[in-house]
Amino acid sequence: VNYFDTAFGYHNTTSEEVLGEALEGGYREKVKIATKQPLNVMKTQGDIRRNLENTLKKLRTDYIDVYLIHNIGPATWDEIKRREIIKEYEKFRDEGMIKAIGFSYHGVYSTFEDIMNYYDWDMCQVQQNFLDVDREVTEEAIHLAGRKGTALVIMEPLRGGGLISSPPPVQAVFDEFPVKREPVDWAFRHLINYPEVSCILSGMTTLEQLKQNIEIFSAPDAVPGCFSNEEKELMKRVKKAYDGLVSIPCTGCEYCLPCPKGVNIPGVFSRYNDGMAFQNFDQPKRSYMFLGRNGQDATNCVACGACEKKCPQHIDIINQLKVAHEALKGWIE
Repeated sequence: VNYFDTAFGYHNTTSEEVLGEALEGGYREKVKIATKQPLNVMKTQGDIRRNLENTLKKLRTDYIDVYLIHNIGPATWDEIKRREIIKEYEKFRDEGMIKAIGFSYHGVYSTFEDIMNYYDWDMCQVQQNFLDVDREVTEEAIHLAGRKGTALVIMEPLRGGGLISSPPPVQAVFDEFPVKREPVDWAFRHLINYPEVSCILSGMTTLEQLKQNIEIFSAPDAVPGCFSNEEKELMKRVKKAYDGLVSIPCTGCEYCLPCPKGVNIPGVFSRYNDGMAFQNFDQPKRSYMFLGRNGQDATNCVACGACEKKCPQHIDIINQLKVAHEALKGWIE
């Protein structure tokens, strides 16, 4: 294991410091470190440099292999361009403080494409897994990164851990297939199959998970092109089985947005549907907690009905937000 992904804000801003301590004693020279600075801590141009200098101190190093603008999105991209933040990163690279410039992204393909075509990025990091091939940046983002020669790192390959096990209707699809693998193995191989993918991030909690990851990725056939056509069709059937467990028919089209009170309606519904599909609400609850911290959870709904008039699926949004909130509330950390 020689690649470590961290960020300014992870674990209440302690992640970089912990990693720096862990890599003492000669390990730093043997690994690559990627870390990220979000726009919300770049209050001034001077903050951008000060934050990097502080990160270097916490990591106990004098350079970072890949430095990313964290979580670029449609709401922040214009400001990043206006403030020429990429030029600040280029200065850091010229001074030897960082070696490569990248960005991480959650969102739709159209904005991702705009970001990719704006600059010759060294690396991009996106969410993808076999459930998100038609969501987030979609499968097309993987192909775009490949065409541009940009290193592509995948986050959320197991959708927050939801794909480490399968609910009965999904497992039944796997069981019908002659090749037998654990669900986590299928999920990783779906991404390993793409030749455009440079690295797949996998957060681990236990030593057993570390051992399992090493075993999966060290297999002789865990290489691009490892999926047969039959296995590709299997994953489509598995995705369809998961989709059948979704109980709120939200497609994430975002026609309901913007909500006058800032509720992220598709975000609330996607977390609820994940909990229903995985038959485990732990990760969706945790993710929902962050929506609440940003003032985007269902508690801000005032039942004005503006969203319901625009929903092409004719979802009873006001009541479904209440249902989702009851299932998702309560996570504390």
